[in-house]
Amino acid sequence: MARAAAPAKPKASLDAYHAKRRFAETPEPQGTKTKRRAKPGLGLFVVQKHDATRLHYDFRLELDGVLLSWAVTRGPSLNPADKRLAVRTEDHPLDYGDFEGIIPKGNYGAGTVMLWDKGQWEPIGDPHEEIAKGKIAFNLYGEKMRGRWALVLMRKASEKRENWLLIKERDAEATEDRDLIGEKPDSVASGRDLDGIAAAGGIWRSGKTGGQTPAKARAAKASKRPGFEEPQLATLVDDVPQEGGWVFEVKFDGYRTEIAASGADVRAYTRSGLDWTERFPAVIAAVKSLDLDGVLMDGEIVVMAPDGRSSFGALQNALQSGKGTLAYMAFDLLQDGKTDWRGKPLTERKQRLRDILAPAAQDGILVYSDHVEGHGDDMLAMARDKKLEGIIAKRADRPYRSGRTESWLKIKIGHAQEFVVLGYRHSTKSRAFSSLILGVREGKSLRYAGRVGSGFSQDVLADLSARFAKIKATKPTGIDVPDEILKDTSWVKPLLVVDIAFNGWTRDNLIRQGHYVGLREDKPAEQVVREEPKTPKTATTESPLGVRLTHPDKVLFPDCGVTKADLADYLAQVADHMLPFAAGRLVSLVRHPDGIEKEGFFQRHPSRGMDASWQHKAVKTTHGSEEYLYFTDPRALVAAAQIGGIEFHIWGSRLDDIEKPDRIVFDLDPDEGLPFARVKDAAFFMRDVLGALGLDSLAMLSGGKGIHVIVPIKPEHDWPVIKAFAGDLSNRVAADKPALYVATMAKAKRHDKIFIDHFRNERGSTAIAPFSPRARAGAPVAWPVDWDKLGKVTSANAVTLRNALAKIDETKDWCLAAQSGQRITRAMIDAVGG
Repeated sequence: MARAAAPAKPKASLDAYHAKRRFAETPEPQGTKTKRRAKPGLGLFVVQKHDATRLHYDFRLELDGVLLSWAVTRGPSLNPADKRLAVRTEDHPLDYGDFEGIIPKGNYGAGTVMLWDKGQWEPIGDPHEEIAKGKIAFNLYGEKMRGRWALVLMRKASEKRENWLLIKERDAEATEDRDLIGEKPDSVASGRDLDGIAAAGGIWRSGKTGGQTPAKARAAKASKRPGFEEPQLATLVDDVPQEGGWVFEVKFDGYRTEIAASGADVRAYTRSGLDWTERFPAVIAAVKSLDLDGVLMDGEIVVMAPDGRSSFGALQNALQSGKGTLAYMAFDLLQDGKTDWRGKPLTERKQRLRDILAPAAQDGILVYSDHVEGHGDDMLAMARDKKLEGIIAKRADRPYRSGRTESWLKIKIGHAQEFVVLGYRHSTKSRAFSSLILGVREGKSLRYAGRVGSGFSQDVLADLSARFAKIKATKPTGIDVPDEILKDTSWVKPLLVVDIAFNGWTRDNLIRQGHYVGLREDKPAEQVVREEPKTPKTATTESPLGVRLTHPDKVLFPDCGVTKADLADYLAQVADHMLPFAAGRLVSLVRHPDGIEKEGFFQRHPSRGMDASWQHKAVKTTHGSEEYLYFTDPRALVAAAQIGGIEFHIWGSRLDDIEKPDRIVFDLDPDEGLPFARVKDAAFFMRDVLGALGLDSLAMLSGGKGIHVIVPIKPEHDWPVIKAFAGDLSNRVAADKPALYVATMAKAKRHDKIFIDHFRNERGSTAIAPFSPRARAGAPVAWPVDWDKLGKVTSANAVTLRNALAKIDETKDWCLAAQSGQRITRAMIDAVGG
């Protein structure tokens, strides 16, 4: 095709954009700033589906501080034979890359705008020179558009517009079988279709809420009462953090409690998830009076003394007697309505919590627990003067993360912690007992931790004695105690937990001068361990494999609080299992340096500054020769975590024989809404089909929605043979059971079916590696599962970074079987292709 030389392009300017718009009427961004925000070598690319006079797709590339723009009349296509008309339009501001909403009638471009795709683009060569020549090639790393593309300037038919063609170049992402527009029609920002965006009538901009009027918000359906969520716990330390970014709160001496409320439906949960609603009637009534809509708060139930101190003993007395005023000290917000607040910074959560509790500010029952910014030493001194239990330090910018973290720290004044009751010493006086025998857990065993004989009132002695009578034991349960303690001691099952204040530990690891504080009915005995102060991780720390991690506490998965250090630790520990499958293969990384809720990108080529453990190899492609990443050293896994590398996608062949694959992957991808039981049935069916051919297969949870059925093979056939075999087999299965399965990518054909994705079995395509984390909510992992255990698995993302290592031994047989290649015979090929 003949191409005309591109007209001289004026300096990037927004003059034309501004001239066509009336910003008093349109919600589009005015975009006066044009500062660059992308990383060197990469820029923002955006595709906006625009339902104006005629439906089209606005294709935009960041260059020189603006978005160069083309209107693609029929939308992008993955088929290189399709050359889609792309009409050059005015440059747009960078802020437009976040715009989704409605342009009102009477304004330029009136209609609904959807953020259809978004990611980063990488020009091949100098973009200014290539545009001037009339052809620019580039790589796209979007959620929908990936691989190499080109824009080619056509011979001008008139002077009125600049016509280009958007073309998919031939690479691993190119295909004639997929309808990209049809299979992925919805927004990457809001998940809505065009009708949904139009019906909402609101504007979506980069995660900010908006668009609903107060009247519409009040009319919205009330939210369901939230359920219990595992609370965030603080790590014990000796010293107050000195660096900036911390806020400080009073440490209360009460029962940690989550309150979930929607209207009159209110529940109170202990930190272990027990429902204690009936124990706090006054607090529950106060929450009901606020008529909250789907709120989940975190706080502490306390009894406050006149001097402002909370007393656990007084709280126990109040609960047992039914007398005394309980207060709920609320210090965090997890959910409000349909909005999950856990991913937002602490200070934002607390401000919203303050607003929610404002109507109850004077009743003294529901209390917003305030904080002080900085001045931690002064706060600790004040707590010491007032004889408080201690203070809590919290990182102001961190999300809420279940489990014990180092973004919350506790600094205690004196020593106090929970212990398990092992038994009691008999009294020579009229008391029910003279002292309690205490223990703490070390690993799976209990260890004797000493005795406590003070702090018991007559009511407490009677209450504990009655409890002991129900859990008698004939001897200490799984614990060694000194001989002198064995005399005159009665034993109980290690079920009760008590709170003990004491003056430190002896050299023999026994408590010194203990004092009974109260019974902890909210904590299981299995969770009681000796609390020892930790030294928080600094801004830079050394990983297990010697990689220096910067900002190890950066949260990569805001919904569950998994940090860069957590990711690195997991990869270091799983390396021995992962390397046999990922090392020595070409690997593509999915990187999210700022966390999974921010933009990520796909990387298969080396970049400046990568750790030396990441190597690269020249590979022949349709464009000549390109350098692709690979590794052999386990250090590379942790080095990837350092740069936000989360997912590891591998080729189906090894470097020593790159043209002959040694594995076949069938990715069973269910349509939206299909139960996981259907996916499991499909996996078992594929296993049986393969077995009938004489091939053993393995199951792997994808970490997303589906299951991968993997066939390890001997590297004897070239890529086209294996591609054809996998495709023929998948098509045969889909043809035999058309109501259940489909083997083509067309989204329209996948309703209520499972897509057998066999397209990963061609040269240049990749599949997620076994044991690889996934950049999805909950930090799931692609996890091997034996066939005899698959039936009990509840979801494809059931294994996460939090629970994976506890299951690692269960994968031994799978890993051995995965390294035993099988022959794909001519008879097998003929059987599926005939």
